[in-house]
Amino acid sequence: MNSLKKQARFAAMLYFLNALPAPFALLYVPSVLMVRGDATATAHNVRDSEALLRLGMAGELFSSTVCIFAVLAFYRLFKAVSGKHAMAMAILLLISVPISYLNVLNDLAALTCARGPEFLAVFDQPQRDAFVLFFLRLHNQGFILAQIFWGLWLFPFGILIMRSGFIPRFLGISVIVAGCGYVISSCATLFLPGYAATISQFAMILEMGELPLVWMLIWGAKEPPANHPRLHPAPA
Repeated sequence: MNSLKKQARFAAMLYFLNALPAPFALLYVPSVLMVRGDATATAHNVRDSEALLRLGMAGELFSSTVCIFAVLAFYRLFKAVSGKHAMAMAILLLISVPISYLNVLNDLAALTCARGPEFLAVFDQPQRDAFVLFFLRLHNQGFILAQIFWGLWLFPFGILIMRSGFIPRFLGISVIVAGCGYVISSCATLFLPGYAATISQFAMILEMGELPLVWMLIWGAKEPPANHPRLHPAPA
C-alpha cells in the first residue's frame, strides 16, 4: 500500500473516530435528561443519571481530542495541494475544539447545581433546578456555535479534494454541500429560531454529504499523475 493511500485512510479513520461519540453525547444524553419547560423534572433526571451525563461529557472530550489529530492528518495529506487552503481548513476546524472543551463546563455546572452543594444553599430548590435546565440549554447553544466551524472547515476541505487529483472530485462537492447544511442549520437556530425546526430538516439532508467520505476510509487515495500540481505545491 502506497504512502498516500495510508495517509488518506489514517486521516479518514481519525475523522470517523471523532464522530463516533456524537450521536450518544450530543443527541441521546440531552434527550434523556432534558424535559422541555420542566426544570424540576430535568434536575431530577440529572440527579438520577449522573453517570450518564458524565459519560456524555467524556464522549465530547474524547471527540474533541481526536479532532485535533484528525485535522493534523488532513493537513499533512493536503498541504502540498495548496498550503493556503490546507491552513484555512486546519484553523477553521481547530477553532471548534476549545469551544467544545469549554462547553463541557456547562454540563459540569448543571451537575453541580443538581447535586446542591452547601454553597448553593442561598438559592431555594426551584431556583437550583432552574439553573440545571439553564446550563443544559446553554450547552446546547454552545454545540450550535461549534457546529458553525464544523461546517466552515468543509469548504476549503472540499476545494482541496477537488484539486488533489488523488481523491474523486465528487467527494469535494459533497463535503461542501454538507458544510452548507451545518452553517444553515446553525444560523437558523441562532438568528431565526421561529423557523429553525423547518430549516434544520432541510439542512440535515445537506449534512449527509459527509457520508461519501467513507470512500477515503475504504479506498484511501490513488497516486496522482506525475505532472499533477500536488507534486509541486500550488502558489498561495
